[in-house]
Amino acid sequence: MATTPSTTPSGKVNVIGLTVLDYRGGKTTLCAGCGHNAISERIIDAMFDMGVKPERVIKPSGIGCSSKTPAYFMSRAHSFNAVHGRMPSVATGAVLANHKLMALGVSGDGDTASIGIGQFVHLMRRNLPIIYVIEDNGVYGLTKGQFSATADLGSKLKTGVINDLPPIDTCALAIELGATYVGRSFSGDKKQLLAMLKAAIAHRGTAMLDVVSPCVTFNDHEGSTKSYKYMKDHEEPLQDINFIPRFEEIDVEYDPGATVEVMMHDGSRLRLRKLEEDYDPTDKINAVKRLMEAHQKNEVLTGVFYLNPNAPTFIDMLNMTDEPLANLPESATRPSTTVLEQVMEELR
Repeated sequence: MATTPSTTPSGKVNVIGLTVLDYRGGKTTLCAGCGHNAISERIIDAMFDMGVKPERVIKPSGIGCSSKTPAYFMSRAHSFNAVHGRMPSVATGAVLANHKLMALGVSGDGDTASIGIGQFVHLMRRNLPIIYVIEDNGVYGLTKGQFSATADLGSKLKTGVINDLPPIDTCALAIELGATYVGRSFSGDKKQLLAMLKAAIAHRGTAMLDVVSPCVTFNDHEGSTKSYKYMKDHEEPLQDINFIPRFEEIDVEYDPGATVEVMMHDGSRLRLRKLEEDYDPTDKINAVKRLMEAHQKNEVLTGVFYLNPNAPTFIDMLNMTDEPLANLPESATRPSTTVLEQVMEELR
């Protein structure tokens, strides 16, 4: 049911009667030009275009520059800043308590791939319904720009230090572990990132998006592999992405022989026009293989690497009730004294 449109100021409204202003948050405190701000703008656009009610979104995050960004979009949504690297467990608890809410977790490359790698691993293998966005700049921005675990081999700091450790590819890891929608984008690629975020909103399961997001203070110089210039020179898109929500008329036509169309669980359609003729985003093994080949060629591969909209989610596997646990009365969630006595008797 549509809600009353915002009264300040009026403008274009979406399918539920809200304006873009209803999806905005506070003023950013990040550095001017930070890629994270561009990601926040795309999240605002995607949520507006898809007609998501802000009050039904939860925005957990960890610690770091990236984890501050939920304050900059959808101020009417529910936010929670978790302990460093522990956002996945907080998000899991929130989703299990009320699976009617949409979870949008925001993390960074340090928050995810370093201190939080254990939690990330278990979140990916459970296929929890969550959009997990990694704002990936390859450095620790809050502690003066040291290399993070996603920094590429041979990348150079502003101080001249060369990274001699291989990076963790969060996309390859997520695909192997069980995430059902995995992709990589660039904060400077508005069209691609917006389409991928819309598809993530329509997806039912774990949607993991690694977004290369240059740090203009510590990692946007010559020698960095996470800079704006490097990304523009080395980005290799897998496909041209178009997303058609279930409530829009389908009027986009591509050559059928060069297009893969995936139906999402809500009736929306993700159309992927192939730039590489042999790439199939439903082929899990080939997805990992293509990522490994890209590393060898020093390519920054972007696009949708893997998609499986039919896999059971963690909610399905737990056979949870349709009514959220948070809304159930105590009589339904707390065993009676008689039941407790029976259990104790069986253990004697």
